[in-house]
Amino acid sequence: MATPVAVLGSGSFGTALAALAASRDHDVTLWARSPDVAEVIEREHRNPRYLTDIPLPPAVRATSDLAEALAGRELVILAVPSHGLRDVVGAARHLLADGAVLVSTVKGIEVDTGLLVHQILEEILEPEQAERVTYLSGPSFAREVALRKPTAVTVASRDETWAIGVQSSLASPWFRIYSHSDVVGVEVGGALKNVIALAVGICDGLEAGANGRAAVMTRGLAEITRLGVRLGANPVTFLGLSGVGDLVLTCTGDLSRNRQVGLALGRGRKLEEILAEMSQVAEGVRTTRATRSLARRLGVEMPITELVHRVLDGDVAPGDAVHLLMTRQLRSEVE
Repeated sequence: MATPVAVLGSGSFGTALAALAASRDHDVTLWARSPDVAEVIEREHRNPRYLTDIPLPPAVRATSDLAEALAGRELVILAVPSHGLRDVVGAARHLLADGAVLVSTVKGIEVDTGLLVHQILEEILEPEQAERVTYLSGPSFAREVALRKPTAVTVASRDETWAIGVQSSLASPWFRIYSHSDVVGVEVGGALKNVIALAVGICDGLEAGANGRAAVMTRGLAEITRLGVRLGANPVTFLGLSGVGDLVLTCTGDLSRNRQVGLALGRGRKLEEILAEMSQVAEGVRTTRATRSLARRLGVEMPITELVHRVLDGDVAPGDAVHLLMTRQLRSEVE
């Protein structure tokens, strides 16, 4: 059954999900912060900044007016950078239709507070709105979703009924969605894989070898799980699509922005100049800083995250960071 859908955020993933929703015969409005971007999408059925070579279905209408984008929308997809979440949702909450279900695709941990996305939304939204938020994560490069390449993801909600509803609304023959009830686990996996992708990129930039890449990914998964469990997640969640699945893709895929930042750091470039050349957000930079603070506060040991943080701050050279990891005190793998 057709559903009125709004997608808030006209970046790569928002654009891809707008096209996906339109392919299911839903009526879709795509909100762009920039009036110029919205005008081009509306006129030419393509995004002038992201996925520029992929045409958008005529069913996707674009606007920079948030009230217009949300009017009568029963399903609202949040696809904004994590640092813009509070402003966008704060402006949107009074415009949401009664009973609207939200789908958050936002990845990250808030730097100043250490809050996960669901905690931020619970602060901003009314209780009856917050209970209908679902959280979508998993190995899904936007370009491949837009090109209808086979993709599988997870959508979680505390009451899995809402996740099952989103699953039914958005799943397609090329976009398979699994439902879940572990919101914390799905969020932590989606956020922290970007930190580990920075670390893997650094190692690859140093030409540290395939052995080293496998070691960082495996021990990185151990760090993600350790923090997630401390926050209340089910450890089994990290063996799924939003855990190891997303980790593998983000650490090894050439479309991964965080991997590309790590590669450049490993090759000796400065963080400031790397970020200045990027047109999209590498969430792992902010997430590394937020995760390090959160882990220290909770007393969770995360040596890879700690050293990525030091590399980003220029406190230690990438090669020295690898040496420090490899020469830590020996221990049991299951500690």
